[in-house]
Amino acid sequence: MSTITRDGVSSPAPAKASPAGPRRGLRGSPTLNFWIFTGPFLAGLLIFVYVPILWSLWLSFFEARFTVTPSTFVGFDNYVNMLTDEDFMGSLVTFTVFAAIIVPTTWAASLGLALMVNRLRFMKAFFRSVFFLPTAVSYVAASLIWKMSIFNGVRFGMANTFLGLFGIDNTAWLASPDPPWYWLVIVSVRLWLQAGFYMILFIAALQNIPQELYEAASIDGAKPGWQTFWHITLPQLRATSTAVILLLLVAAYQAFDEFFNLLSKTTWGRPPLMELYYKALGESQDYGSGSAGALILTVLICLVTLLQGKFLGFGRGEESK
Repeated sequence: MSTITRDGVSSPAPAKASPAGPRRGLRGSPTLNFWIFTGPFLAGLLIFVYVPILWSLWLSFFEARFTVTPSTFVGFDNYVNMLTDEDFMGSLVTFTVFAAIIVPTTWAASLGLALMVNRLRFMKAFFRSVFFLPTAVSYVAASLIWKMSIFNGVRFGMANTFLGLFGIDNTAWLASPDPPWYWLVIVSVRLWLQAGFYMILFIAALQNIPQELYEAASIDGAKPGWQTFWHITLPQLRATSTAVILLLLVAAYQAFDEFFNLLSKTTWGRPPLMELYYKALGESQDYGSGSAGALILTVLICLVTLLQGKFLGFGRGEESK
């Protein structure tokens, strides 16, 4: 088809552009693209997560001392031995004490920091970054700083220097379980390391609370402060608080770095992972019992998490609460 110009010369009409089809990926195969991008991750997940879990399950039913390829089947003996082992059961008590202290303390500290930072009128990003920065520090480095600088047992330690200003004698923070001053060291380093991360979660939740709720409360005569926090802010943070508590509980079960670096030369104050470390990689190298203990701990974490999630209503819709 042609068109006639003003000079009477015909010219061909421009061709219509054909509709663009869906863009295809590398070599024209979306399926191939999917496996290219997810294949390495799935391979790493299979090799470094699922295979060790299955191997640990297999080892737990064998007499596996100084070998990871045992041949003597012992059934559930390793599980019975771990459940009757005083050191392992004592480590579960240690975890219970640690979780009872660190979970509510971190929840309260992170929520308090979030409330303060969220109310700032200037330099909000600066203080948010300052409180979040400790999460980038490794647990090993922080533990050594706490042990060798802040809570050093000699008078040159920062804590003892401060107490010396008030005439208080030096305290051996990590030398004895009686009195258990080591809990102050362990809880303070864990609190410093993780409070900033959970603060960010609470800040995100606070920014999602509709301001109309506070305006309606003000019209109804609610005073800003404790009343609005208790009746509006805290209920709106229910889902975030539940998630934070669950994450803190699982993290407490997995505590290892700070305990190992602060109490490596002691026989008390060991959490479950530290006890399993000495069981499997210590002098006896009992991989069978260590694997059984690890699976017992895994099942315990799952059960406690499910029960706590059910009790706190994690995953339920607003209409079912």
